[in-house]
Amino acid sequence: MMIENFNFILAEYMKRSILWGLFLILLLSCSQQISEKPVKSPGFEPVPITEIPNFADDLDSESLRTAIRRSLSFYSRIPGTKTFVLGEMSVTAEELKAVLLEFLQLMDSGKLNSASIAEIFDIYRSCSSESSGESLVTGYYEPVLDARIEPDNVFRYPIYGIPPDLITIDLASFNAEKFSGQRLVGRMEGNRIVPYYTRMEIDGKKKLEPYGCQLAWLSNAIDVFFLQIQGSGMLRLPGEQFRRVGYAGANGRPYKSIGKYLIEKGAMSAEELTLQSLRDYLQAHPDEQDEILWQNESYVFFRWVEDGPLGSINVPLTAGRSIATDPQFHPGGALAFLETKKPRLNTDGQVLGWEPLQRWVLNQDAGGAIKGPGRADLFCGSGETAEWTAGRLKHPGRLYFLLPKGKRVD
Repeated sequence: MMIENFNFILAEYMKRSILWGLFLILLLSCSQQISEKPVKSPGFEPVPITEIPNFADDLDSESLRTAIRRSLSFYSRIPGTKTFVLGEMSVTAEELKAVLLEFLQLMDSGKLNSASIAEIFDIYRSCSSESSGESLVTGYYEPVLDARIEPDNVFRYPIYGIPPDLITIDLASFNAEKFSGQRLVGRMEGNRIVPYYTRMEIDGKKKLEPYGCQLAWLSNAIDVFFLQIQGSGMLRLPGEQFRRVGYAGANGRPYKSIGKYLIEKGAMSAEELTLQSLRDYLQAHPDEQDEILWQNESYVFFRWVEDGPLGSINVPLTAGRSIATDPQFHPGGALAFLETKKPRLNTDGQVLGWEPLQRWVLNQDAGGAIKGPGRADLFCGSGETAEWTAGRLKHPGRLYFLLPKGKRVD
Protein backbone atom coordinates (compact mmCIF):
# COMPACT_ATOMS: atom_id res chain seq x y z
CA MET A 1 0.00 0.00 0.00
CA MET A 2 2.86 2.37 0.83
CA ILE A 3 4.43 1.66 -2.59
CA GLU A 4 1.12 2.33 -4.33
CA ASN A 5 0.74 5.64 -2.47
CA PHE A 6 4.31 6.58 -3.39
CA ASN A 7 3.69 5.80 -7.05
CA PHE A 8 0.48 7.83 -6.98
CA ILE A 9 2.17 10.86 -5.41
CA LEU A 10 5.07 10.59 -7.85
CA ALA A 11 2.66 10.47 -10.78
CA GLU A 12 0.84 13.55 -9.48
CA TYR A 13 4.14 15.38 -9.07
CA MET A 14 5.08 14.64 -12.67
CA LYS A 15 1.69 15.90 -13.82
CA ARG A 16 2.16 19.15 -11.94
CA SER A 17 5.61 19.63 -13.44
CA ILE A 18 4.01 20.16 -16.85
CA LEU A 19 1.36 22.54 -15.49
CA TRP A 20 3.06 25.73 -16.55
CA GLY A 21 3.61 24.47 -20.08
CA LEU A 22 -0.10 23.71 -20.33
CA PHE A 23 -1.29 26.93 -18.82
CA LEU A 24 -1.20 28.89 -22.06
CA ILE A 25 -3.51 26.27 -23.56
CA LEU A 26 -5.72 26.60 -20.48
CA LEU A 27 -6.10 30.34 -20.90
CA LEU A 28 -7.04 29.94 -24.54
CA SER A 29 -9.49 27.09 -23.98
CA CYS A 30 -11.10 28.55 -20.88
CA SER A 31 -11.27 32.19 -21.94
CA GLN A 32 -15.05 32.08 -21.86
CA GLN A 33 -15.10 30.61 -18.33
CA ILE A 34 -12.70 33.06 -16.65
CA SER A 35 -14.33 36.40 -16.16
CA GLU A 36 -12.36 39.57 -16.38
CA LYS A 37 -11.97 41.71 -13.32
CA PRO A 38 -15.54 42.65 -12.34
CA VAL A 39 -16.71 46.23 -12.43
CA LYS A 40 -17.27 46.98 -8.76
CA SER A 41 -19.50 49.63 -7.30
CA PRO A 42 -17.72 51.47 -4.50
CA GLY A 43 -20.08 50.20 -1.77
CA PHE A 44 -18.60 52.80 0.60
CA GLU A 45 -19.58 56.35 1.42
CA PRO A 46 -17.76 59.00 3.45
CA VAL A 47 -19.60 59.74 6.68
CA PRO A 48 -20.53 63.37 7.34
CA ILE A 49 -19.62 64.77 10.75
CA THR A 50 -23.31 64.94 11.66
CA GLU A 51 -23.73 61.19 11.09
CA ILE A 52 -20.70 59.91 12.97
CA PRO A 53 -21.79 57.43 15.69
CA ASN A 54 -20.77 57.91 19.30
CA PHE A 55 -18.52 54.81 19.12
CA ALA A 56 -19.69 53.50 22.51
CA ASP A 57 -18.41 49.93 22.87
CA ASP A 58 -20.45 47.19 24.59
CA LEU A 59 -17.55 44.75 25.17
CA ASP A 60 -14.47 44.74 27.42
CA SER A 61 -11.38 46.63 26.36
CA GLU A 62 -9.02 43.66 26.82
CA SER A 63 -10.72 41.62 24.08
CA LEU A 64 -10.37 44.65 21.79
CA ARG A 65 -6.66 44.96 22.56
CA THR A 66 -6.22 41.24 21.90
CA ALA A 67 -7.91 41.48 18.50
CA ILE A 68 -5.85 44.56 17.58
CA ARG A 69 -2.59 42.84 18.55
CA ARG A 70 -3.52 39.94 16.31
CA SER A 71 -4.09 42.23 13.33
CA LEU A 72 -0.79 43.96 14.06
CA SER A 73 0.94 40.56 14.00
CA PHE A 74 -0.57 40.01 10.54
CA TYR A 75 0.76 43.35 9.27
CA SER A 76 4.20 42.58 10.71
CA ARG A 77 4.43 39.49 8.47
CA ILE A 78 3.67 41.22 5.16
CA PRO A 79 5.35 44.07 3.26
CA GLY A 80 4.18 47.53 4.29
CA THR A 81 3.67 48.37 0.62
CA LYS A 82 1.14 45.55 0.09
CA THR A 83 -2.14 47.11 -1.02
CA PHE A 84 -5.69 46.28 0.01
CA VAL A 85 -8.99 47.61 -1.26
CA LEU A 86 -11.73 49.52 0.50
CA GLY A 87 -14.42 49.75 -2.13
CA GLU A 88 -12.53 51.21 -5.07
CA MET A 89 -9.81 52.87 -2.99
CA SER A 90 -6.39 51.38 -2.32
CA VAL A 91 -4.79 51.38 1.11
CA THR A 92 -1.43 49.93 2.14
CA ALA A 93 -0.63 47.59 4.99
CA GLU A 94 1.53 50.32 6.51
CA GLU A 95 -1.41 52.74 6.55
CA LEU A 96 -3.72 50.17 8.12
CA LYS A 97 -1.07 49.38 10.74
CA ALA A 98 -0.75 53.10 11.50
CA VAL A 99 -4.51 53.30 12.09
CA LEU A 100 -4.28 50.56 14.71
CA LEU A 101 -1.30 52.14 16.47
CA GLU A 102 -2.95 55.57 16.61
CA PHE A 103 -6.16 53.95 17.83
CA LEU A 104 -4.26 52.23 20.66
CA GLN A 105 -2.81 55.60 21.65
CA LEU A 106 -6.34 57.00 21.90
CA MET A 107 -7.32 54.06 24.10
CA ASP A 108 -4.30 54.54 26.35
CA SER A 109 -4.98 58.28 26.73
CA GLY A 110 -8.69 57.82 27.44
CA LYS A 111 -9.67 59.81 24.32
CA LEU A 112 -11.59 57.13 22.48
CA ASN A 113 -14.54 59.34 21.57
CA SER A 114 -16.19 60.46 18.33
CA ALA A 115 -14.58 63.93 18.37
CA SER A 116 -11.02 62.62 18.72
CA ILE A 117 -11.61 59.86 16.18
CA ALA A 118 -13.06 62.26 13.61
CA GLU A 119 -10.09 64.59 14.09
CA ILE A 120 -7.53 61.87 13.36
CA PHE A 121 -9.28 59.57 10.88
CA ASP A 122 -11.53 59.65 7.84
CA ILE A 123 -14.60 57.51 8.41
CA TYR A 124 -16.28 55.39 5.72
CA ARG A 125 -19.52 53.47 5.91
CA SER A 126 -19.91 50.16 4.10
CA CYS A 127 -23.25 49.59 2.39
CA SER A 128 -24.95 47.28 -0.06
CA SER A 129 -26.21 48.56 -3.38
CA GLU A 130 -29.79 47.84 -2.27
CA SER A 131 -29.82 49.90 0.92
CA SER A 132 -28.00 53.17 1.48
CA GLY A 133 -25.69 53.07 4.46
CA GLU A 134 -26.69 49.60 5.68
CA SER A 135 -25.12 46.15 5.67
CA LEU A 136 -26.55 42.72 6.42
CA VAL A 137 -24.96 41.35 9.60
CA THR A 138 -24.96 37.63 10.36
CA GLY A 139 -23.02 35.43 12.77
CA TYR A 140 -20.84 32.34 12.76
CA TYR A 141 -19.23 30.18 15.46
CA GLU A 142 -16.80 27.37 16.17
CA PRO A 143 -18.65 24.09 16.69
CA VAL A 144 -17.50 21.47 19.22
CA LEU A 145 -18.09 18.01 17.72
CA ASP A 146 -17.51 14.41 18.81
CA ALA A 147 -15.06 12.75 16.43
CA ARG A 148 -12.75 9.80 15.90
CA ILE A 149 -9.36 9.57 14.21
CA GLU A 150 -10.29 6.15 12.78
CA PRO A 151 -13.72 5.30 11.33
CA ASP A 152 -16.15 2.83 12.88
CA ASN A 153 -19.82 1.91 12.42
CA VAL A 154 -20.97 5.25 13.91
CA PHE A 155 -18.20 7.67 13.01
CA ARG A 156 -18.05 7.12 9.24
CA TYR A 157 -18.33 10.61 7.70
CA PRO A 158 -14.85 11.98 6.87
CA ILE A 159 -13.32 15.42 7.24
CA TYR A 160 -10.74 15.76 4.48
CA GLY A 161 -7.41 17.50 4.32
CA ILE A 162 -6.18 19.02 1.04
CA PRO A 163 -6.27 16.27 -1.61
CA PRO A 164 -2.93 15.64 -3.35
CA ASP A 165 -4.42 16.22 -6.82
CA LEU A 166 -5.92 19.64 -6.08
CA ILE A 167 -4.25 22.44 -8.06
CA THR A 168 -4.60 26.16 -7.30
CA ILE A 169 -3.54 28.73 -9.91
CA ASP A 170 -3.11 32.39 -9.02
CA LEU A 171 -4.36 34.07 -12.21
CA ALA A 172 -3.08 37.48 -11.07
CA SER A 173 0.49 36.19 -11.38
CA PHE A 174 -0.10 35.98 -15.14
CA ASN A 175 -2.05 39.21 -15.61
CA ALA A 176 -2.57 41.26 -12.45
CA GLU A 177 -4.68 43.90 -14.17
CA LYS A 178 -7.05 41.49 -15.86
CA PHE A 179 -7.32 38.83 -13.16
CA SER A 180 -6.76 40.74 -9.91
CA GLY A 181 -7.69 38.61 -6.90
CA GLN A 182 -8.84 35.66 -9.02
CA ARG A 183 -7.75 32.06 -8.66
CA LEU A 184 -8.50 28.87 -10.54
CA VAL A 185 -8.91 25.59 -8.64
CA GLY A 186 -8.94 22.27 -10.46
CA ARG A 187 -7.19 18.98 -11.11
CA MET A 188 -5.31 17.28 -13.92
CA GLU A 189 -7.23 14.94 -16.21
CA GLY A 190 -4.86 13.61 -18.83
CA ASN A 191 -3.17 16.71 -20.25
CA ARG A 192 -6.03 19.05 -19.30
CA ILE A 193 -6.93 21.00 -16.17
CA VAL A 194 -10.59 20.49 -15.27
CA PRO A 195 -12.77 21.80 -12.41
CA TYR A 196 -12.35 19.97 -9.13
CA TYR A 197 -14.87 17.42 -7.88
CA THR A 198 -18.25 18.64 -6.62
CA ARG A 199 -19.74 17.87 -3.20
CA MET A 200 -21.80 15.10 -4.79
CA GLU A 201 -18.71 13.56 -6.37
CA ILE A 202 -16.72 13.77 -3.12
CA ASP A 203 -19.39 12.54 -0.69
CA GLY A 204 -21.64 10.57 -3.04
CA LYS A 205 -19.12 8.96 -5.40
CA LYS A 206 -16.29 8.83 -2.82
CA LYS A 207 -13.75 10.34 -5.23
CA LEU A 208 -11.26 11.16 -2.47
CA GLU A 209 -11.27 7.81 -0.67
CA PRO A 210 -8.18 6.45 -2.51
CA TYR A 211 -6.04 9.41 -1.47
CA GLY A 212 -6.02 8.70 2.26
CA CYS A 213 -6.37 12.39 3.15
CA GLN A 214 -9.07 11.92 5.81
CA LEU A 215 -8.18 13.82 8.99
CA ALA A 216 -11.00 12.56 11.23
CA TRP A 217 -14.51 11.11 11.16
CA LEU A 218 -17.84 12.48 12.42
CA SER A 219 -21.08 10.67 13.19
CA ASN A 220 -23.28 12.38 10.59
CA ALA A 221 -23.12 14.27 7.31
CA ILE A 222 -24.98 17.28 8.71
CA ASP A 223 -22.17 18.01 11.18
CA VAL A 224 -19.58 17.73 8.40
CA PHE A 225 -21.57 20.17 6.25
CA PHE A 226 -22.01 22.79 8.96
CA LEU A 227 -18.37 22.43 10.03
CA GLN A 228 -17.46 23.40 6.47
CA ILE A 229 -19.83 26.37 6.56
CA GLN A 230 -18.24 27.65 9.80
CA GLY A 231 -14.71 27.01 8.52
CA SER A 232 -13.20 25.66 11.76
CA GLY A 233 -14.11 23.47 14.69
CA MET A 234 -13.04 21.74 17.88
CA LEU A 235 -13.09 17.94 17.77
CA ARG A 236 -13.82 16.05 21.00
CA LEU A 237 -11.95 12.74 20.87
CA PRO A 238 -12.22 9.76 23.29
CA GLY A 239 -10.90 10.49 26.77
CA GLU A 240 -11.99 14.15 26.57
CA GLN A 241 -9.10 15.00 24.28
CA PHE A 242 -9.63 18.01 22.04
CA ARG A 243 -8.06 18.87 18.72
CA ARG A 244 -8.85 21.82 16.48
CA VAL A 245 -9.23 21.85 12.71
CA GLY A 246 -9.08 24.98 10.58
CA TYR A 247 -9.74 25.96 6.99
CA ALA A 248 -7.07 24.75 4.56
CA GLY A 249 -8.66 25.26 1.16
CA ALA A 250 -11.70 24.57 -1.00
CA ASN A 251 -12.63 22.87 -4.26
CA GLY A 252 -13.25 26.15 -6.10
CA ARG A 253 -16.89 25.38 -6.86
CA PRO A 254 -19.48 28.15 -6.34
CA TYR A 255 -21.18 28.42 -2.95
CA LYS A 256 -24.95 27.94 -2.98
CA SER A 257 -27.16 28.49 0.07
CA ILE A 258 -29.22 25.41 0.94
CA GLY A 259 -31.47 27.71 2.97
CA LYS A 260 -32.33 29.68 -0.15
CA TYR A 261 -32.91 26.39 -1.97
CA LEU A 262 -35.40 25.23 0.68
CA ILE A 263 -37.21 28.58 0.52
CA GLU A 264 -37.47 28.36 -3.27
CA LYS A 265 -38.68 24.78 -2.87
CA GLY A 266 -41.43 25.95 -0.48
CA ALA A 267 -40.11 23.86 2.42
CA MET A 268 -39.79 26.89 4.72
CA SER A 269 -40.19 30.65 4.66
CA ALA A 270 -37.47 33.28 4.85
CA GLU A 271 -38.77 34.26 8.31
CA GLU A 272 -38.35 30.68 9.57
CA LEU A 273 -34.82 30.29 8.23
CA THR A 274 -32.09 29.94 10.88
CA LEU A 275 -29.14 27.63 11.26
CA GLN A 276 -31.20 25.61 13.78
CA SER A 277 -34.23 25.35 11.49
CA LEU A 278 -31.99 24.13 8.67
CA ARG A 279 -30.50 21.45 10.91
CA ASP A 280 -33.95 20.44 12.17
CA TYR A 281 -35.28 20.09 8.62
CA LEU A 282 -32.34 17.96 7.49
CA GLN A 283 -32.69 15.68 10.51
CA ALA A 284 -36.45 15.34 9.98
CA HIS A 285 -36.07 14.51 6.26
CA PRO A 286 -33.17 12.04 5.96
CA ASP A 287 -34.42 10.87 2.56
CA GLU A 288 -33.89 14.43 1.19
CA GLN A 289 -30.59 15.06 2.92
CA ASP A 290 -28.20 14.22 0.09
CA GLU A 291 -30.25 16.10 -2.50
CA ILE A 292 -30.28 19.23 -0.32
CA LEU A 293 -26.63 19.17 0.76
CA TRP A 294 -25.42 18.46 -2.77
CA GLN A 295 -27.08 21.67 -3.99
CA ASN A 296 -24.01 23.41 -2.55
CA GLU A 297 -21.15 22.21 -4.77
CA SER A 298 -18.57 24.09 -2.68
CA TYR A 299 -16.45 21.82 -0.45
CA VAL A 300 -14.01 22.85 2.28
CA PHE A 301 -10.82 21.02 3.27
CA PHE A 302 -9.20 21.27 6.72
CA ARG A 303 -5.89 21.07 8.53
CA TRP A 304 -4.90 20.55 12.15
CA VAL A 305 -4.20 23.81 13.99
CA GLU A 306 -2.81 24.39 17.48
CA ASP A 307 -4.21 27.85 18.15
CA GLY A 308 -7.43 29.27 16.87
CA PRO A 309 -9.85 29.21 15.37
CA LEU A 310 -7.83 30.89 12.63
CA GLY A 311 -9.23 33.49 10.27
CA SER A 312 -8.35 34.00 6.61
CA ILE A 313 -5.39 36.25 7.53
CA ASN A 314 -4.01 33.38 9.66
CA VAL A 315 -4.51 34.93 13.09
CA PRO A 316 -6.71 33.53 15.89
CA LEU A 317 -10.22 34.94 15.92
CA THR A 318 -11.50 36.83 18.95
CA ALA A 319 -15.07 36.09 20.02
CA GLY A 320 -17.29 39.13 19.50
CA ARG A 321 -14.46 41.13 17.91
CA SER A 322 -13.55 39.34 14.66
CA ILE A 323 -15.64 39.69 11.53
CA ALA A 324 -15.60 38.05 8.11
CA THR A 325 -16.16 40.16 4.99
CA ASP A 326 -15.55 39.98 1.24
CA PRO A 327 -11.80 40.60 0.65
CA GLN A 328 -12.57 42.10 -2.77
CA PHE A 329 -14.02 45.12 -0.96
CA HIS A 330 -12.59 45.15 2.57
CA PRO A 331 -8.95 45.31 3.75
CA GLY A 332 -7.73 42.33 5.76
CA GLY A 333 -6.95 43.06 9.41
CA ALA A 334 -8.57 46.50 9.33
CA LEU A 335 -10.36 48.18 12.22
CA ALA A 336 -14.08 48.88 11.93
CA PHE A 337 -17.05 49.80 14.11
CA LEU A 338 -20.17 47.65 13.97
CA GLU A 339 -23.73 48.67 14.84
CA THR A 340 -26.58 46.16 14.66
CA LYS A 341 -28.90 44.18 16.96
CA LYS A 342 -28.30 40.82 18.62
CA PRO A 343 -30.82 38.24 19.85
CA ARG A 344 -31.59 38.02 23.56
CA LEU A 345 -31.92 34.30 24.32
CA ASN A 346 -33.33 32.21 27.14
CA THR A 347 -31.59 29.14 28.58
CA ASP A 348 -33.06 26.97 25.79
CA GLY A 349 -31.72 29.22 23.04
CA GLN A 350 -35.09 30.74 22.16
CA VAL A 351 -35.21 34.40 21.13
CA LEU A 352 -36.86 36.63 23.74
CA GLY A 353 -36.16 39.88 21.92
CA TRP A 354 -33.47 42.00 20.29
CA GLU A 355 -31.02 44.43 21.86
CA PRO A 356 -28.38 46.83 20.48
CA LEU A 357 -24.92 45.56 19.53
CA GLN A 358 -22.24 48.20 19.01
CA ARG A 359 -18.53 47.60 19.20
CA TRP A 360 -15.13 47.88 17.55
CA VAL A 361 -14.30 44.86 15.40
CA LEU A 362 -11.34 43.64 13.32
CA ASN A 363 -11.71 42.34 9.78
CA GLN A 364 -9.85 39.04 10.17
CA ASP A 365 -11.77 36.47 8.17
CA ALA A 366 -13.63 35.71 4.93
CA GLY A 367 -16.32 33.25 3.89
CA GLY A 368 -17.78 31.69 0.78
CA ALA A 369 -21.24 33.07 1.56
CA ILE A 370 -20.02 36.56 2.50
CA LYS A 371 -20.03 38.47 -0.78
CA GLY A 372 -20.23 42.15 -1.66
CA PRO A 373 -19.53 45.34 0.29
CA GLY A 374 -22.77 45.20 2.29
CA ARG A 375 -22.07 41.98 4.26
CA ALA A 376 -20.44 41.25 7.59
CA ASP A 377 -20.30 37.99 9.57
CA LEU A 378 -19.56 38.31 13.30
CA PHE A 379 -17.59 35.53 15.03
CA CYS A 380 -19.64 34.66 18.12
CA GLY A 381 -17.27 32.21 19.82
CA SER A 382 -17.25 28.46 20.46
CA GLY A 383 -19.80 25.94 21.66
CA GLU A 384 -23.56 25.73 22.05
CA THR A 385 -24.36 29.25 23.26
CA ALA A 386 -22.29 30.74 20.44
CA GLU A 387 -24.15 28.47 18.00
CA TRP A 388 -27.53 29.70 19.26
CA THR A 389 -26.50 33.34 18.89
CA ALA A 390 -24.80 32.93 15.52
CA GLY A 391 -27.63 30.85 14.12
CA ARG A 392 -30.19 33.56 14.84
CA LEU A 393 -28.12 36.67 14.17
CA LYS A 394 -29.39 38.13 10.91
CA HIS A 395 -30.12 41.83 11.07
CA PRO A 396 -29.42 45.08 9.20
CA GLY A 397 -26.52 47.05 10.57
CA ARG A 398 -23.88 49.66 9.87
CA LEU A 399 -20.17 49.03 9.45
CA TYR A 400 -17.71 51.95 9.66
CA PHE A 401 -14.05 51.74 8.62
CA LEU A 402 -11.29 54.14 9.71
CA LEU A 403 -8.66 55.37 7.28
CA PRO A 404 -5.80 57.85 7.67
CA LYS A 405 -6.68 61.47 6.95
CA GLY A 406 -6.22 62.31 3.29
CA LYS A 407 -7.33 58.93 1.89
CA ARG A 408 -10.85 60.31 1.43
CA VAL A 409 -12.20 60.33 -2.11
CA ASP A 410 -15.49 62.24 -2.24
